[in-house]
Amino acid sequence: QVQLVESGGGLVQAGGSLRLSCAASGRTFSSYTMGWFRQAPGKEREFVGGINWIGSSTDYAESVKGRFTISRDNGLNTVYLQMNRLKPEDTAVYYCAARQSASIITREKYYLYWGQGAQVTVSS
Repeated sequence: QVQLVESGGGLVQAGGSLRLSCAASGRTFSSYTMGWFRQAPGKEREFVGGINWIGSSTDYAESVKGRFTISRDNGLNTVYLQMNRLKPEDTAVYYCAARQSASIITREKYYLYWGQGAQVTVSS
């Protein structure tokens, strides 16, 4: 069982930066691949990016590639989403999710554990 808690959301102007953190409970965090997803008002939840269990591989949605960076610290049981050059269309609730596998999957149904979400609002 893994419990996930996101933090670091907020309001930022377009072009600014935010860093989200996702803290995980449990002693087996390093065996989980982690994903970040987001859901904007009136839209489906979508994959933002993911990182494999040892942090050696990442994957990103095209819409955030080059602007967002995912990293993890297995000693702190935490995964991060650094968001730079934010745009108004990045406004959404951001969720971290975990799956007990070595591979990054973009489809949310393969992630078993989810955080409560963190609101990110980018003003123009």
